[in-house]
Amino acid sequence: MKLSIGNVLLILGFFFLHACGSSEASEEKIADYDQIPAVTANAYNAVVEIPAGTNHKFEYNHDSDEFEVEKIDGKDRIVDFLPYPGNYGFIPSTLMDEQMGGDGDPLDVLIIGEAVPTGTIVEIKPIGALVLKDAGELDTKIIAVPLSEEKQIIKANDFQTFMLEYDPVRRIIENWFMNYKGWGVMELVGWRDDDYAVKEINKWTVQN
Repeated sequence: MKLSIGNVLLILGFFFLHACGSSEASEEKIADYDQIPAVTANAYNAVVEIPAGTNHKFEYNHDSDEFEVEKIDGKDRIVDFLPYPGNYGFIPSTLMDEQMGGDGDPLDVLIIGEAVPTGTIVEIKPIGALVLKDAGELDTKIIAVPLSEEKQIIKANDFQTFMLEYDPVRRIIENWFMNYKGWGVMELVGWRDDDYAVKEINKWTVQN
């Protein structure tokens, strides 16, 4: 089939516009995840560092605004255990102040749901908190589900439902965090309910 010059130019123009659009989309990124509010009018926000089912330990570098694989002795840190049982990350605009008993990092969160890419911002519903001690420092993990019911894989929107209907899930999460760094490293303080989780987010929220 012969193409006219007009059709050739039309096709070339389509590919040019498509390529430009793809380039712009690929360059789009959040300038500073620390500036995302912890709480909006409708939800709490979470930033995913490590997708569910991943063993590589990704971390957000708050200085460079990039997600990087944590290094140990110059090598990528790979968790020597089962993969992360949910999307793991942090609550933006939070900081667990060391002077108040925190570890100096943003508040950790585990989102029970299907894997989403590193850097994804998820609106969440906190349903509980797993409180641990890591090397003697308080280490709280907010446990959450996506706010959108369409993205939820368990139908638990509060701690009571989580405990009564999904207790095996709760125990899997507890066992995972108790063992992913090796036997005896983490100390279990206990589970707390969704009210406690919300209070923790509010407690450690900082003003930008």
